[in-house]
Amino acid sequence: MYKKIGMLGGKDSILPFKGIGIDVFPVTDLEEAKQQIKKMADDYGTIFITERVAEQLEDTIAQYDNQPTPAIIPIPSSTGSLGIGMDRIHKNVEKAIGMNILDD
Repeated sequence: MYKKIGMLGGKDSILPFKGIGIDVFPVTDLEEAKQQIKKMADDYGTIFITERVAEQLEDTIAQYDNQPTPAIIPIPSSTGSLGIGMDRIHKNVEKAIGMNILDD
């Protein structure tokens, strides 16, 4: 069974993803974002979340870190990158192979 791909964040940052077939879920506050992640967790294999929302929901996102799905992936918002997504990738690579091969 295939799982869906979803996008969660501020409306301006996520709306363009609708055009490429990703389900978008605009949120206006943190409680709404937490509830939306919980709703999406069963049906979505990948949840992209804007870094600005992700940085405030670290505890909620961490609940899914050791589960195969959903993969919750922070991406930059329309206002720019905070580096959270790349930090997360570096940590996951280090966890998977024992060292961070992505550092210069």
